[in-house]
Amino acid sequence: MDGWTCVYTTSFLHEAELVKGMLEENQITAFLINKQDSVYLFGDIEVHVSTDNAFTATQLINNRDRE
Repeated sequence: MDGWTCVYTTSFLHEAELVKGMLEENQITAFLINKQDSVYLFGDIEVHVSTDNAFTATQLINNRDRE
């Protein structure tokens, strides 16, 4: 996926949705890629943003995690 990069990975869908929402509140388009097994729910969910917004998104996520 050219032009997009993963900025956050988790095994909890609700956590990925919260990060996605926080990024969108800051005018950063984000989408999720769910790589979890549908039966056993192991694997990760990734939050992706445009490569141009990756640095800003990472900063926002890091600041969120510190609070």
